[in-house]
Amino acid sequence: MSSTTIGTPTAEAAATDNRRALLRSLAPLIVDALVPMALYYVLSKGFGMGTVAALAWSSVVPALRTVWSLVKDRRLNGLAALILVVNLAALAFSTVSGDARLMLAKDSGVSSVIGIVVLISACTGRPLMTTALKPWVTKGQPARVAAWERLSTGSEPFRRAERTFCVVWGGALLAECVARVVGAYVLPVDTMVWLGNVILGFALVLAMLVAGALAAGPMENMVDTEVHDLASRNDEAAHAGKA
Repeated sequence: MSSTTIGTPTAEAAATDNRRALLRSLAPLIVDALVPMALYYVLSKGFGMGTVAALAWSSVVPALRTVWSLVKDRRLNGLAALILVVNLAALAFSTVSGDARLMLAKDSGVSSVIGIVVLISACTGRPLMTTALKPWVTKGQPARVAAWERLSTGSEPFRRAERTFCVVWGGALLAECVARVVGAYVLPVDTMVWLGNVILGFALVLAMLVAGALAAGPMENMVDTEVHDLASRNDEAAHAGKA
């Protein structure tokens, strides 16, 4: 009875620590991406604000985060900068007017901007998708986070998988953009009104599956192996010390 009583709080405390660690690792994704998106929809759909005004106000958070990162850490906050660029692109595309086909084609403009920026980030060695990928691979566990950091600095296969994840997503978004632009001028307008969303959904699902198989899955296995190997080395050192 006593061992159960003593062990239960420890297990609960460990679970609580893991949840807190996961929340901390997800914080950049929430603040830099989800908050601006939610703010846009609240302002535009909830309060009836115009598209331009809603985009402008929802750009305040990523703009401040980008400036703060440059001033405080002297580095660019990639995710916040990406959201800011996307919002600015959306503002630019919102001024485009013309026939129905042009209006359908411009909907893919934001996807193309995201895809290009993501691909550039992979080529420069600072993959933007890492902010979204890391929390799911590490699961917020300190040992896994530490393993990620070791692998990201010392393992070329790990870094290559990280870049691959970024390339897959960037390529999928660019392909989606091309498909929607071509469809806008080749297919009937009524068809593209619904087919555009189908193409976008297909591109996102395909990117998740391919990026998971080529990058996220192998990276998770590498982190598992790194955590296990470190634990084994620590056990061996402990036994050697006792001997």
